[in-house]
Amino acid sequence: MKNQFPIIETERLILREVTKADAEDMLTYLSDPDVVKHMGLEPSRSVEDAYDEIAWYESIVNKSTGIRWGITLKDDKRVIGSCGFLNRVLKHYRSEVGFELSKEYWGKGIAREALEAVVKYGFENMELERVEALIEPANLPSQRLVEKTGFQREGLLRHYEYTCGTFDDLYIYSLLKKDLHI
Repeated sequence: MKNQFPIIETERLILREVTKADAEDMLTYLSDPDVVKHMGLEPSRSVEDAYDEIAWYESIVNKSTGIRWGITLKDDKRVIGSCGFLNRVLKHYRSEVGFELSKEYWGKGIAREALEAVVKYGFENMELERVEALIEPANLPSQRLVEKTGFQREGLLRHYEYTCGTFDDLYIYSLLKKDLHI
């Protein structure tokens, strides 16, 4: 029997499992070049691209390498973004965190509320000691977001990823369990 997917509730949000029924909502933000430009993804072009993203969410849960929650407002069940863990290394009690949000909701504190809840969940329920965030140098809003959440920049990983035909430099940030003040 499949384990129950954890639901996280915050003041304004419900973070829940994403299903194929959410594909159209996801396509809305994953097809926006401004949303995906720092994610190493080409904008989605069809609902099948959203299905591929959902399949990836399922695969990381099945392999115990991560978990990704759909972000919904309490008064609106549409998925407006996602936040969660990827590249989890059980042996070392660490994971990377990632997030994206529909442009319509930028600047409203929603990404921060979701990120704080997910990080807290990871430390309290997944035995994480360290959470990392890898962010492109040009992505200033995401840098400010993780810094407000308590992450510290550790350095620059030069040509760390090859995405969309180019080598990307990424800043590495970390937050340790002992540093959590949420």
